[in-house]
Amino acid sequence: MEYLKSLNSEQLEAATATEGYIRVVAGAGSGKTKTLTARYMYLADQLGISTANILCVTFTNKAAAEMKKRIRRQLPDQDLGRITTFHGFCVGLLKEDCHVVQYPTTFIVLDEEDKEAMLRTVFEDLGVTSRDMTIREAVDHIGWRKGGRGYVKTLIGDPRKLYQLSQEAATLKDKVMYRYFYEQRKCYGLDFDDLVYFALYILEQDRHTREKWQQRLEYIMVDEFQDIDKDQYALADILSGYHRNLFVVGDPDQTIYTWRGADVKFILEFDSRHENVKTIYLNTNYRSVPQILSAANALIDKNRDRLKKQLTAVRSDARKPLYFHAKTGQLEADWITANMRALHDGGMPYTDVGVLYRAHYVSRALEESLIRNKIPYVLYSGVEFYKRKEIKDILCYLRMIYSGDDVSFLRTVNEPRRGVGRTRLGALKEYAQMNQCSLYEALTANLETELFRRSRAREYVRMIEKHRAIYDGMDLTDLLESVLKESGYEDMLRTNGEEERLDNLAELKQAVYDFVRKAGEEVTLGNYLDHAALFTNMDQTEKTQSVRLMTIHAAKGLEFPVVFLCGMSEGIFPGKRANTRQKLEEERRLCYVAFTRARDRLFLSDAAGTNYDGSFRCPSRFLFNAEKENVDYAVPLDPELEERTLERIRGTEDVERPARQTDALIGRRVSHGVFGQGVVIGIPRDQEGVIVQFDAMVTPRTFGPGVKLTFLP
Repeated sequence: MEYLKSLNSEQLEAATATEGYIRVVAGAGSGKTKTLTARYMYLADQLGISTANILCVTFTNKAAAEMKKRIRRQLPDQDLGRITTFHGFCVGLLKEDCHVVQYPTTFIVLDEEDKEAMLRTVFEDLGVTSRDMTIREAVDHIGWRKGGRGYVKTLIGDPRKLYQLSQEAATLKDKVMYRYFYEQRKCYGLDFDDLVYFALYILEQDRHTREKWQQRLEYIMVDEFQDIDKDQYALADILSGYHRNLFVVGDPDQTIYTWRGADVKFILEFDSRHENVKTIYLNTNYRSVPQILSAANALIDKNRDRLKKQLTAVRSDARKPLYFHAKTGQLEADWITANMRALHDGGMPYTDVGVLYRAHYVSRALEESLIRNKIPYVLYSGVEFYKRKEIKDILCYLRMIYSGDDVSFLRTVNEPRRGVGRTRLGALKEYAQMNQCSLYEALTANLETELFRRSRAREYVRMIEKHRAIYDGMDLTDLLESVLKESGYEDMLRTNGEEERLDNLAELKQAVYDFVRKAGEEVTLGNYLDHAALFTNMDQTEKTQSVRLMTIHAAKGLEFPVVFLCGMSEGIFPGKRANTRQKLEEERRLCYVAFTRARDRLFLSDAAGTNYDGSFRCPSRFLFNAEKENVDYAVPLDPELEERTLERIRGTEDVERPARQTDALIGRRVSHGVFGQGVVIGIPRDQEGVIVQFDAMVTPRTFGPGVKLTFLP
C-alpha cells in the first residue's frame, strides 16, 4: 500500500475509484502516470484482479515501458502484457482471433517503409512513374479509402478478386490501391491502419469473439484520451461494453493531434455519451514554477472548448518567463545562444535545454548560430533507429525466417549480392503471378533451372531453411548472431569498412537482449518482430550531451529544466492556416503544451521583419494571451507595434468553422440496404458525406457522397 501513501487527495480518489465510467482530467505535470500506475496496482494488489483482465492503453511504447517498470517494483511476478498501445493490443487480439477473417497467426505487421517498398513494386509492375503518381499520393489515397473500415471485407476476400479489381479499376489511384491490397493479401500483411480496423471488424461481426474479450477485460484504462481517434474511441467503448468499467485519463487543453483524427469533444463530451460518469480533476502541478504556470493558465483560459481548470504549483517562486522581440531572425538566434551559453557557464548541462518551435524551418537561423558558437545540439528529425537500412535489412531476414513475405524477400535476397538482379526477379514475379505463390516459393521451385544455377540463390535458401527448422528452440540473441554471420551481412559491412553501421547492428543486438530480459515471460521471434514494428523514434534514448531542438509536437510528453520557444510570430505560430476559431484554439493548446514543458525557466522570442509573401511580421497573439503581468520583457515592446499587432488579430477569435450544406442532415433518419435504419450523427472532417449510427450496430459508419442512403420522413 506504500504506492497509495505517496498520492495527494485528488490522485488517491482517482486511483481508488474502480467501478463504472470515470474521467480524470489531468493537467500538465499533475502526476498522471503515477496515478494511473497506482490504480493498476490497486486493482491487482488490493482487489485481486488478474492482470490478464486489466487492459491499460498508453499512447506510446515508451509510456507503456515506463509504466511496466514502475509496476514491476511492486508486482515483480505479474504478466504485464496488457499494458500496451492500441496498436499493440490489436496485434494481440488478431494473433488470437485472426482466424475469424481466415488469416494465419503468422500475419506480418507492415511499417511505413514496408508499405512504400510494396508500393514501389506495384508501381514497377503497373508501369506507374512519378509523373503519374507519387508514393506519398498513393499512401494518402489508400489511407483515405481505408477510413470507413468497409474495405476490410474486400481485403480479406480472394486475392484473385483483388487482382481483377485492380485490372478493372476506372482510375489509376484505385488501380494502384487494389493492387496494393492484392500484395497485402498475398503475404497476409497488415499495416498500422489495418490493425485497428481489422480488430474492430472482428469485434463487430463476430459476437462470440466480442463477448469473449468484453468478459475477459474487466477493467479498461485509456491514457492520453484527448489524443485518440474515432476508431480507438469505438474500440474502447466496445471492449468495455460488458463490465462498463472504463477509466479515461487526459487533458482537453493538450489536444494537439486533430490532423491525425483526434477530437477534443471525445473527452469534453465523455459524460454525455456515457451514463453516471464520475469526473476527477488533477490540478496540482509538480513540474513547473508558479510563474510559468501563471502564464500558461492565462494563455489557455482564452479557449472556449475546454473544461475549466486552474493548475496550482507546489514549487517555490522563481523567475517569470522572459520574452525578447528581436529586429531580425539572426538577432533572435544570437539572443537564444547567448542565454544558453550564460546558463551553461553557470553550471547547467546542455542536455537540460529544449528548443521548441512550431515547424522545423524555424530552426535554420538558430542552427547556424549554434554552430558558430560551438554549442552542441541534436535536431530531432533524423533517421529513426528502426528505419536505418542495416536494421531494416536484418529485421527482414528475421521476418523471412518467420513468415517469408515478399517485402522481406525483395529486401534480403540480394543483400549481400547473390546475383539475383532485375532479370531473375522479373522471372520470379511472373512465376509467382501464374502460380499464385510467394516470391520465395517461386525461387525454391526454380533453383535448379538454368536461370538460377549460376547465382548464389541456393546459399540464401539453405540459410533461410536451416533457421526455419531451429528458430523456435533458439534464444533470440543467438538467432540474431547466427543470421548476421551466416547471411554474410556482417562480413559485407566489415569488408566495406562500414563501422557506423556495424555499431548500429551492435545496438540492435543490445536491443534484442534487453527485450528478452525485460519481457518477463517466454518470448518468441514473432513477439519481437511485432515489438520492433510498433517501435517509434519517441522510444529512443538520446545519450549525447547536447541542446535538443524539436517541434512542439515532438516534445509532447517530455519536460526540460529550460525551454526556449522561438518563432513566436503571427503567421508562424499560430500558422497562416489557423483561419477558424477551432484551428486557433488547437494552436493555442499547442502553445500551452510548449509552456508546460518547462520546469525552471521559459524563454520566448520572435523577430520583426517581413514574411515570404511580403506581409508584416508581428508578435504572436499568444504572447499577449499570457498577460503582461505574467511575462518579463527583455526589451520594451514599441507601443505602436503592440497596437498594430492587437488590431491585426482583433476579432479573429470569433471565426467559426464554415457551415456546410450537409450540416443540415445531422439528426435525419436514414435507411441502408445492408445496415438497416439509423441516424446521421455527424459530417466527416474536411470531406463530403455523412456519419451514420445504425440502430443494429455498436459503432457509427462513415459514408462518402457516392453511397446510396434513403432519407426517411
